[in-house]
Amino acid sequence: MSVNTTEIWPPGFRINPRVERLSSGLIEAFRKVPVAVAGDCMGRSIGATGLRIYHGMLAMTMCGPAVTVRVRPGDNLMIHKALTMAQPGDILVIDGGGDVTQALMGGLMRTTALARQLGGLVIDGAVRDLVEWAEGELPVFARGHTHRGPSKEGPGAINVPISCAGLVVLPGDLILGDADGVIAIEASEVEALLPVVQAHIKRENAIRASNREGSSDPERFDSILRNKGVPL
Repeated sequence: MSVNTTEIWPPGFRINPRVERLSSGLIEAFRKVPVAVAGDCMGRSIGATGLRIYHGMLAMTMCGPAVTVRVRPGDNLMIHKALTMAQPGDILVIDGGGDVTQALMGGLMRTTALARQLGGLVIDGAVRDLVEWAEGELPVFARGHTHRGPSKEGPGAINVPISCAGLVVLPGDLILGDADGVIAIEASEVEALLPVVQAHIKRENAIRASNREGSSDPERFDSILRNKGVPL
């Protein structure tokens, strides 16, 4: 029985093809959806934790399909490879184990990401060259920062299921990011979630208008309090 040697990987290494699971129309529709709204509609218990904004512009948002990368803490060999595979608009989501003792990406790699027209970066690890990241242009959310550079030895994996800052992310999932944080939406759930988030936005706009006009109904909260036995 012959063995296909192309499928034999060194221990800890894996490079899978880019996964395309979302239509451009769905991605464009979600560009208008705040992370907080998506989180509310998904149970209010999903989203990355412990990440910071490094792109210097609170108004900058990101929305795109995930290219996932898992690396050994402090090593960025597979991130370099993933940058060559990513397509315009992709979000690189990197599981660096939350380690911040060595930076996984810096200014030189930022230049590559810009040239590849990436939609953003989510890094459960550290970055460096903060002045360059703060110029904007490319959204980047990371665990922390340090001047100490990475190794380039591996191992690591590309386009595999990962855990990133409390998020379970599959290749091709939809990633949203804004000033409030980062969330991942499983690709198989994106289409069904769209009308839900759109209705939520419409509802919030109506509440915002009534708050602005001073016409909000106090019964909205009084009924909850009465049901809990609070005398009003």
